[in-house]
Amino acid sequence: MNLKINRLQHIGLPVTHLETSRAFYQRLGFEVVMEATFPHEGGLGQVLMLRRGDLTLELYQLPEPELSRVKQRGDGRIDHIAFDVDDIDEAYATLQAAGFTMLEPQPSFLNFWDRGCRFFNIAGPDGERLEFCQIL
Repeated sequence: MNLKINRLQHIGLPVTHLETSRAFYQRLGFEVVMEATFPHEGGLGQVLMLRRGDLTLELYQLPEPELSRVKQRGDGRIDHIAFDVDDIDEAYATLQAAGFTMLEPQPSFLNFWDRGCRFFNIAGPDGERLEFCQIL
């Protein structure tokens, strides 16, 4: 299989209080490099990308009615690991053809960063989510 992965892009963490988590990670020297909202099951979630050196963390809070679901998934636990790719469509086709378990029917767009990003996830052998992401 010929799949080009550039680097680890970010690690996603679900949180229950975004502002509390922002302050915590800023105390550790992380700086906010992107802030956005996203639609989720009829509500609006919030996301922060924080960076320190080469490490980027995605902290996200689901809409208020979804907080109990976040707790079930485990607050403060890694939700996904994201890999940076140059061509999201090529990465999707390559992984699908290789028989990986695709978690989305196609790459999705999010209004993150300056011009947005496109991403999809695959399932790992123990159910972990591996995200492939192209910042546009």
